[in-house]
Amino acid sequence: MEKQQLKRINKFLSEVGYCSRREADKLIDAGRVTINGIVPEMGTKIAPSDIVAVDGEVIKNTKAAFVYLAFNKPIGIVCTTDTSVEKDNIIDYLNYPKRIFPIGRLDKPSEGLILLTDDGDIVNKILRASNNHEKEYIVTVDKPISQTFVERMAGGIYIEDLGKKTKKCKVEKLSTYKFKIILTQGLNRQIRRMCSYLNYEVQTLQRVRIMNIKLDMPIGEYRELTEDEFKELNALISHSTKVYETRSSKKNRPKNN
Repeated sequence: MEKQQLKRINKFLSEVGYCSRREADKLIDAGRVTINGIVPEMGTKIAPSDIVAVDGEVIKNTKAAFVYLAFNKPIGIVCTTDTSVEKDNIIDYLNYPKRIFPIGRLDKPSEGLILLTDDGDIVNKILRASNNHEKEYIVTVDKPISQTFVERMAGGIYIEDLGKKTKKCKVEKLSTYKFKIILTQGLNRQIRRMCSYLNYEVQTLQRVRIMNIKLDMPIGEYRELTEDEFKELNALISHSTKVYETRSSKKNRPKNN
């Protein structure tokens, strides 16, 4: 059998729209995936004739076209595909007729825009480019916003429990208690942690834009991406892998003394 016919199992599961590669790795690590009835090791490659199953269910590529959705997530919904653990999960809430999964996360107490798809490759490209693409939020806090607050948020905040300083970002005061912030990274609970460091408490947090996709539907509702949105999104992420590889290759190059 020719080597080029082989494909990593996590890539197969993402390409057929079962889950992202990251989620596939978790399934493999948990022993829930089998190849021809045998639990594989991480990184195992499969041939077109191999039978892949998850929890005993054979996975086939029967998908005619990929799905790309923009969803206005309500507060209280968790961005997870593990429906057996979290009852208020995004998958059960949407009840979409095809298997889809969220691209990234939005905290349970937050609301607003999140993208979902069954295209595992685009998930990887967007997440890999997470330090380069913009995400815009509208935030209200518990006390009046000062100019010092705006400047310090924009300049970067050191988050002690994560051991890193946030990247510089755009911050604009909208009213006494409300501001807009545009991030180019996605640390866990980043905005809440940044505000907490400055002794502010977030009251509401809404994501209103991801790259070129804007929030324009009622809360709890979703829509498909338009053709123009999808074309622009693809253009924005088209160089993400090259940027990533360039940075990696630079790290591996010998340094000139």
